[in-house]
Amino acid sequence: MIPVILSGGSGSRLWPLSRQRHPKQFLPLVGEESMFQQTLTRLPGYCADPIVVSNEDHRFIVTEQLEKIALTPSSVILEPFGRNTAPALALAALHALETGDEEAVLLVLPADHYISDLAEFHQALEVARQSAEQGNLVLFGIQPSSPETGYGYLKKGSTVRATVFEVDEFVEKPDLETAMQYLASGDYLWNSGMFVMRARRYLEELSVHFEDIYHTCKLGYEHRQCEGVFMRIAANIFEHCPDDSIDYAVMEKTNAAVSVSLAAGWSDLGSWSSLWDNETKDEQNNVVRGDVISQDSKGCYVRSDERLVALVGVEDLVVVDTDDAVLVAHKDKVQNVKGIVAHLKKHGRTEHDSHREVRRPWGSYDTVDLGSRFQVKNIKVKPGASLSLQKHHHRAEHWVVVSGTAEVTCGEKVFLLSENQSTYIPVGEVHRLKNPGTIPLEIIEIQSGSYLGEDDIVRFEDIYGRVDDKVEPARRVAGGLSV
Repeated sequence: MIPVILSGGSGSRLWPLSRQRHPKQFLPLVGEESMFQQTLTRLPGYCADPIVVSNEDHRFIVTEQLEKIALTPSSVILEPFGRNTAPALALAALHALETGDEEAVLLVLPADHYISDLAEFHQALEVARQSAEQGNLVLFGIQPSSPETGYGYLKKGSTVRATVFEVDEFVEKPDLETAMQYLASGDYLWNSGMFVMRARRYLEELSVHFEDIYHTCKLGYEHRQCEGVFMRIAANIFEHCPDDSIDYAVMEKTNAAVSVSLAAGWSDLGSWSSLWDNETKDEQNNVVRGDVISQDSKGCYVRSDERLVALVGVEDLVVVDTDDAVLVAHKDKVQNVKGIVAHLKKHGRTEHDSHREVRRPWGSYDTVDLGSRFQVKNIKVKPGASLSLQKHHHRAEHWVVVSGTAEVTCGEKVFLLSENQSTYIPVGEVHRLKNPGTIPLEIIEIQSGSYLGEDDIVRFEDIYGRVDDKVEPARRVAGGLSV
């Protein structure tokens, strides 16, 4: 089987930990590895190299996390826009068929799910593979353990074999009373959003049931640009692709849908309450991560990245403290966190988009202080990495090296700075910061000027391909797309 890892989505119900530029699939929510990495490392050994489908904005995170688990994918398909799972799978299916295997079987997995029983999961994969090779489109249905209102359901039909059922009906997320009826009947399974199917069968069904998605993806794929394992889909074509899920576009319409029942400790970790369900509890039934003191408090989920958080005499709360936002919610109301994210977007705030510490392909920066005409950043540069050759129209910068060695380009000069040394970058001067060493470089940057926004950057050269098309051609870096 060829795994297809769908790593789109923003995970807004796990705000403030999950942000649009660094969503939940790339976070270590349970364990030390991110959910994306766990999805890849739990695959059985007989699987082929995976196809990863990701948002263009997340390409550097994907690269970094793949490197950390020493995994090279067959391809990383970079979508210019999010268009839901049906187009994402169509692009992956087209790529799988191009490799020359007309009978290629795809294992379609969202990158943000948790599975605790790997033996049961692998056994169910084998059952699903056999069914897919017979021409079926297989969906994993999860044996429900509670009347969950946050999941869609499917109704089991006739039994095909021991754990394989026809699908009688797909059902939207129910209210609590209906969910309790589903659980009591034993006829319903949670819709996991995980599939096994032949690539060609999916494209055949998609062309019948949602022709616009099929043709738009096919045309966008034909006009792709490739470099190494990265594949960029033509934006001017893909922007016209309809937005729809695999369920709505194909599974609810096809006659070939079957479900394999799965009981492997599955969760989509879609809310803070589901994280509480899947984490180890203390003697007061609390889940505690970070610097937390709890007195006379029960059934809480508490997470703090840096500061001390203290709880006294509370029950069933979710408390999440990050460097720029704090969430306090009742466990029964955490599905409504999406409303907070919508409020932030509506009012033009940035806390939904990124953390105070912003990750870049070369490292990260953290804004530690900000005024009307000044800004102070803590900048960390990976060994061998380099920021772009750039200039600013409205601000000057002072750099102080905290640790490591900095190679500085300022105008025509190139020189090294060591710990406790500093330099000044005038307004409008072309400059670059590079780490030539083997240990991380850390500097403090003090900006001053009339405008301090991140869009006051004119890039001339950049090893990560982030050069503005409008800059002077003579200063552009040679070559095509870069990652």
